[in-house]
Amino acid sequence: MKKRIITYRQRIDALLTAPESVSSIEQWHDILQEHLIQIGFFQHERLIHLIVTVTFAILTLISIVASLMICQPALFILTLLFLVLLVPYIMHYYTLENEVQKMYTQYDRILEHIRSDKIQ
Repeated sequence: MKKRIITYRQRIDALLTAPESVSSIEQWHDILQEHLIQIGFFQHERLIHLIVTVTFAILTLISIVASLMICQPALFILTLLFLVLLVPYIMHYYTLENEVQKMYTQYDRILEHIRSDKIQ
């Protein structure tokens, strides 16, 4: 997913840095519609990963408290496993969040191109 979202965002960035490659306002409208669909896909992915990340964070906290109160070696191992899983989830969610935020900015720039073409 990380590769897909970054590749897609870079493709839109390339269009926005070379707007002359888009020949008509209809193409800008098509790009805008595709962009909205992609934003929807990535927002859904971001929501799912938020739920998973928060769940793992809660389970990690519960296991930390339980391992401190009960002092069982198995609970310390469980806590370590949760931490090992939590860190990549946080990093992945961070990537999704930042890329979707950048896509919102791209959306605004696409709208600017459409509006400037209508004025001319």
